[in-house]
Amino acid sequence: MDEHALIRAAQKGDVAAFNQLVRAYQAQVYRTAYRVLGERPAAEDATQEAFVSAFKHLRAFRGGSFKAWLLRIVTNACYDQLRARQRRPTASLDAMRLNPDNPAPGVERTAPELPQEFAERQELGAVIQRGLATLVPDQRVTLVLVDIEGLSYDEVAAATGTNIGTVKSRLSRARAALRDFLVQQEELLPARYRLKSERV
Repeated sequence: MDEHALIRAAQKGDVAAFNQLVRAYQAQVYRTAYRVLGERPAAEDATQEAFVSAFKHLRAFRGGSFKAWLLRIVTNACYDQLRARQRRPTASLDAMRLNPDNPAPGVERTAPELPQEFAERQELGAVIQRGLATLVPDQRVTLVLVDIEGLSYDEVAAATGTNIGTVKSRLSRARAALRDFLVQQEELLPARYRLKSERV
């Protein structure tokens, strides 16, 4: 069945059809939540919450991009967690680490890496994740959806409930802020990602 047929079947209560939609999008939903929240348990909770909510409200889906609709649900779940953190701030070194061996449930690496490439990816990923954590939530979500998940401006506008002009503005600010952060953290970046003028 194609996606539209699966959605129609799931809207009629076909759990197997909904499970196929979950399998199709669970990696992207989890990655989005992880990049926004920076913690694996929090991302897993947001992912589960998003799919439960999607199942409950699937009959309200009236067409358009199912991916954007689903990502709007997960970004709302992430916003809820971020607001809860502001009420109960916590800090964890583990929150700043990526887990490249398990980037998303059910996703396996397709090509082996050299040990040096693996180490560099870990280093770069950790610095980028710390940079993402410095962004305000709206900018963080927009940058994750556009630059990491590869969504179009239209899809991000639909996923975040905004217009394209707002998406572009948030993205511009987010990129500038992340770039400034990475420049300040340059000594922590793997050598090949540093400015050429700094290389010997």
